[in-house]
Amino acid sequence: MDEKHEIVAFGGGCFWCTEAVFSELRGVASVMPGYTGGLSKNPTYDQVCSGTSGHAEVIKIEFDPSQITFNDLLTVFFATHEPTTLNRQGNDVGTQYRSSIFYTTEQQEHEVEKFIADLNEGASARVVTEIASLGEFYPAEEWHREYYFKNSDQPYCQLVISPKLERLQAKYSQLLKSSQSL
Repeated sequence: MDEKHEIVAFGGGCFWCTEAVFSELRGVASVMPGYTGGLSKNPTYDQVCSGTSGHAEVIKIEFDPSQITFNDLLTVFFATHEPTTLNRQGNDVGTQYRSSIFYTTEQQEHEVEKFIADLNEGASARVVTEIASLGEFYPAEEWHREYYFKNSDQPYCQLVISPKLERLQAKYSQLLKSSQSL
């Protein structure tokens, strides 16, 4: 990891969606889907999907804070999933799909807490996003990596991921690597 770069992991439902979204942002050097937040060592996708491993599907992001702020990453994260629904994103149900942020610095932790407090102020539904320090991270199996970009014609990608990318481009074009990448 570059000295100027930071790491954070976001869980916002299926990691195919979050990987596709955050891969488009300028200043994001890498996005790796994987598992964290559970007790078992080296979990597999099947174990995580069973809900018995305790892990969440997440993406580990390496980013350059001189190109994109942590606050911008939080803004996109909270705008591209439903943070007020416990253990569910659309049709994806289970603790593995929980809204979660796994920080790597105290500064990130404080920024997340403030961001969520601001979201909750006057809101009718409270944010249920788990906040924890990033522990052991297990990269997902190879076939999950760049899933959307390799399978964008599949129905799930067309119905779930493509609309998120279209909203990202419409609302946050200033944060994208290039407006032609979508």
